Amino acid sequence: MTLKTYLLVMIATTIICWSVFVFIVLTINPEITNWIGFLLFYLSLFLSASGSVAIIGFIIRFIALKHELIFYSVKTAFRQSFLISFLIIVILFLLSHNLFTWTNLFLLIFGLSILEFFLTTYCYKKI
Repeated sequence: MTLKTYLLVMIATTIICWSVFVFIVLTINPEITNWIGFLLFYLSLFLSASGSVAIIGFIIRFIALKHELIFYSVKTAFRQSFLISFLIIVILFLLSHNLFTWTNLFLLIFGLSILEFFLTTYCYKKI
């Protein structure tokens, strides 16, 4: 897959995911919905945020780190977009259940940082 094809597919799927998210927000009433409505909300937000952060992260890496291969920039941006989107979803979930504290946020960021460090070192050892 070429870089142009990848970017077009990512942009198209991200636009579709954001459209689905807006549709879910406009049609589902959070006061009367069951767990399926919340699952659809969080899943569509996760996919939308992942796509957006992956595209933005790749563009920033492509401009800032020109010495790195494009494949590694795409791979790193995609991996980090999942972690950032997961962080956003967990924060929103904790806020919705009144469990959000700064300690929880610190522990969550610390855990995701350790996971990112592990994934980074594991990928470099494998290559």
